[in-house]
Amino acid sequence: MEIKVLGPGCPRCGEVQKRVADALAELRVPASVEKVTDIKMMMSYGILATPALVINGKVRCAGRIPSAAEITAWIREAAA
Repeated sequence: MEIKVLGPGCPRCGEVQKRVADALAELRVPASVEKVTDIKMMMSYGILATPALVINGKVRCAGRIPSAAEITAWIREAAA
């Protein structure tokens, strides 16, 4: 599973990254987690606001911090 947290490196992006790590640890799902700060790469996903979360190439959330429950559900769905 490939997970990307898109954002400039602000505290909000850090919170998303922390919630992703917590969800992965809880579910015991192996994944590659990448922090993307490159503007051109972020724009390639078509997002208009950060932070954003991309799981297996699919934008799951942009412009807000998703709840831990949302992240857990998205990871479960991607792992199935």
